[in-house]
Amino acid sequence: MSDVTRARHGRPVHHWRRDLVELAALFTAVAVADVVANLVGHGPGGPVLLAISALALIATAGFHTWWSRRHGHAPPTGDTGARSAAQVRQAGPSESESPSESESESQQSSVAPDGVAEPATLWRMRTTVRDAPGSLAALCTALAGRQVDILSLQTHPLAEGTVDEFLLRAPGEVAASEITRVVASAGGSSTWIERADAHDLVDAPTRVLGLATRTALDAAELPLALRQLLGRCTIRSLPAATSGKGREPESVPTEGALEDTVMRLRAPEGGVITVERPYLPFTPTEFARARALVELDARLGPRIPRSQDVLTLPEGNAITVRRADTGDLDAAREMHARCSARTLGMRYHGPIGDADRYLNHLLSPRFGRTLAVQTASGRIVGLGHLLWDGDETEVALLVEDDWQRRGIGSELLGRLVGMAVEAGCESVYAVTQASNTGMVAAMRGLELPLDYQIEEGTLVVTARLGAAVTSVDVTEFGKAEAP
Repeated sequence: MSDVTRARHGRPVHHWRRDLVELAALFTAVAVADVVANLVGHGPGGPVLLAISALALIATAGFHTWWSRRHGHAPPTGDTGARSAAQVRQAGPSESESPSESESESQQSSVAPDGVAEPATLWRMRTTVRDAPGSLAALCTALAGRQVDILSLQTHPLAEGTVDEFLLRAPGEVAASEITRVVASAGGSSTWIERADAHDLVDAPTRVLGLATRTALDAAELPLALRQLLGRCTIRSLPAATSGKGREPESVPTEGALEDTVMRLRAPEGGVITVERPYLPFTPTEFARARALVELDARLGPRIPRSQDVLTLPEGNAITVRRADTGDLDAAREMHARCSARTLGMRYHGPIGDADRYLNHLLSPRFGRTLAVQTASGRIVGLGHLLWDGDETEVALLVEDDWQRRGIGSELLGRLVGMAVEAGCESVYAVTQASNTGMVAAMRGLELPLDYQIEEGTLVVTARLGAAVTSVDVTEFGKAEAP
């Protein structure tokens, strides 16, 4: 190793050995000069002494030069691994960093050699653990070992254990099967997992309050609120059974009934709301939340939003489109009386005399949403229904004969499909006769993918909504006026 090195920024660093040698040479020269001066001034052999002093100074200078060349700035003979100036300029400044920065980059590249991190995935998971101290802690520790982050946790106590519901964020390379394997090794059983999205990041109390608000504003929201509360499930509203002595409810306790994957609740009008989820049993906590929503709906009574739109038909007539309910039953019956037998037959696919008995069910917000079209005089001339049919959604239209072929059916259908999209429905279907060209044309006018199924003259047209439908254009008749 040389006695002179260079610091990181290029300044020379001197060591004590060279300084000591140079200082000793200086003192030697001064001492020799002093002795020579005394001898020359006081002795007879002055010239001889001067010659000896010159030789001593020459020898000292020669020794200093030899020492400097041997221990000075000469580079070491071995290869130090340093790069030449040309190599440094070619590499650029990014490769001329300090050793600590290079080590940091090396560590980062070892973590993500491709430079692109796998995107995280959200999962909803349920599992049953033993009701014993430390069971949940063991499960959380096992998930942490796979870098799975627990964003939220709800517990559902049971008699034989506890059902824990998680919202998880896992690395993209961790599959659902790997998560369930880790959970099983930590003591979890009956594990169920599915993909989640950003909507699931809302905490449970906030979500329940939002669903209660929707239910309070519109009675037709109850089935949708139950579906969002309980996840994937089938909801059916059954009217009360009838007997010769009048309406009597089915045999369901007032507080409802819970049977594994099926819950049955008393509807406010005396009927029964059946909720079924075959892939996952309901917990008592879920049953209590669902019952609370139904009780809220019953206490508030029938209600629908009273907003309305006034539109102008191409020929200049003004019509009003608004929500309808059982309060419009008499006006709907009067419209039936003005419709021809062919129009009613196209709509109800059965005996004409049975048409009126459907109206009370169709207008009830418990089973869906109804839009009514009325004239400036207040007479209803068209009805559009969006009906919750278990996992599916049906649309149905009826327009009075004198008001057909003016675009009213297309207007109603477009608005109903918009409601279905807002409700999160994946598709809607219409049941009609194969000869009903008007209904078929209206479905085609939606410009959505359609599926057709026909059997014995009955045509079922299904429109797949998808994510492309976000709003409904209501300007077909012209500008909408303020209500």
